[in-house]
Amino acid sequence: QVQLVESGGGLVQAGGSLRLSCAASGRTFGIKAMAWFRQAPGKEREFVAAISWTGYNTNYADFVKGRFTISRDNALNTVYLQMNSLKPEDAAVYYCAATRTGLTSISSGVYDYWGQGTQVTVSS
Repeated sequence: QVQLVESGGGLVQAGGSLRLSCAASGRTFGIKAMAWFRQAPGKEREFVAAISWTGYNTNYADFVKGRFTISRDNALNTVYLQMNSLKPEDAAVYYCAATRTGLTSISSGVYDYWGQGTQVTVSS
């Protein structure tokens, strides 16, 4: 099993920044990629960004390109999501996910493991 623990959420004003972290533990051998998804109240969970375990490949949703950056620290088994120029519509619960398939997929069904989520609130 793999455990994923997110942190770094909180309240920020529009235009501000937050950095989310996702620490992976357990049987991380074999994890090929990790991703961030988000879900706002009344909406479906949506893909935000993904990164291969090596960090060489990334994938972003169009609505975060140029504002969010996904990265990872292999030594710490941690993935980060740097979020800049936040907008009220970015407010959601952000979830970390991991997959053994090797794809930086936008599909939630590809991911085998999920964290509990961290709340991001953006005030206008």
